[in-house]
Amino acid sequence: MSSRKLKLFFFVLTMLTLLTACRPLVKSSLTLAGSTAFQPIVEMAADSYNQQHPEAAVNVQGGGSGTGISQVEEGAIDVGNSDVFASEQKGIESTRLQDHQVAVTGIAPIVNPEAGVKDVSHSQLVAIFTGKIRNWQSLGGRNLKIIVINRSIGSGTRKNFEKWGLDGQKSMVAQEQSSTGTVRKIVAATPGAISYIAFPYINDNIQPLSIDGVAPSSNNVRNNRWKIWSYEHMYTLKKTNKNTRSFLKYMMSDYVQRKVIPRLGYISVSSMKTGRSANEGLDKEPKR
Repeated sequence: MSSRKLKLFFFVLTMLTLLTACRPLVKSSLTLAGSTAFQPIVEMAADSYNQQHPEAAVNVQGGGSGTGISQVEEGAIDVGNSDVFASEQKGIESTRLQDHQVAVTGIAPIVNPEAGVKDVSHSQLVAIFTGKIRNWQSLGGRNLKIIVINRSIGSGTRKNFEKWGLDGQKSMVAQEQSSTGTVRKIVAATPGAISYIAFPYINDNIQPLSIDGVAPSSNNVRNNRWKIWSYEHMYTLKKTNKNTRSFLKYMMSDYVQRKVIPRLGYISVSSMKTGRSANEGLDKEPKR
C-alpha cells in the first residue's frame, strides 16, 4: 500500500472512531404499550427521559389497556399502560403484576355540536347508550338520530365509562373504534353522534356533556362530584430491571407530576381528594 493510501486509510479510520465515540451508545431499551388515553403523558415523559438518558431508548405504543396488561404479563413488553385495574381484566393473573398509579383521567360523554344538547341526566345517559332513547329531539335537541360510537372491547376507557357512567350496564351494539383520536374525529364529523373520551382529548370540535348539571372538569373529578374517572396505571412484573425502575421513578418525579400531567389535562394522583379500590363499584348487581 502506498504512503498516500496508507495516510488516507488511517484518516478514515480515525474519523470513524471519532464519530462512533461521539454518538450515544444505546445500552438499553424499554417498551411500553397499552392505553391510548394515557399515551400522551407517557410519550412526552419518554421524550424528555430519552434526552436526559441518551443511553436508554423508551418506545411507547398504543393498543388499548387490555393489550398493555396482557403483554406485560406475558413478558412481551416492560410496562403495560392501563385505565383499569389488572384484576378487572379477564384471564389475567393480577397477583403477578405490580401496580404503579401515575395519574388520574376524567372521562366525558361527547356529542356532535349539531345535536343541540349540552346536559343530560344520569338516567338519560344510560338510556342513550342502551338504545332506549334514539333521537336528540327527545332530550330537547334537534331532530337527529342518535348514533352511538363505542370504544372497542378491551378498552379501559370503555370499561370505566360503562362501570361509572352506565351503572355497570353494557353499551348497545354499535360501531367500535380502537383509538381515542379516531372516536373524537368521527363524532366531530357525524351529526347526531355520541361517544366518550378522556378529558385531555376534548377540543372545540365536539361538545362534552354535563350530567345532572355537573360539568366534566378536573376540579369536579378531584372532589368526586364527577364520577366517571379512572387511574392511569403502569403495570410491571413484580421483579423489574434497573432501567424500568429508573423510568418509573421519573414518572413520579416533580417534573412529570407537577408539569407534564397538568399541562396535558390529566390530574396528579397527589391532588386527588378521594380514592378508589379495584373492587369499588362492583358490590352491586348491574341494572338490567
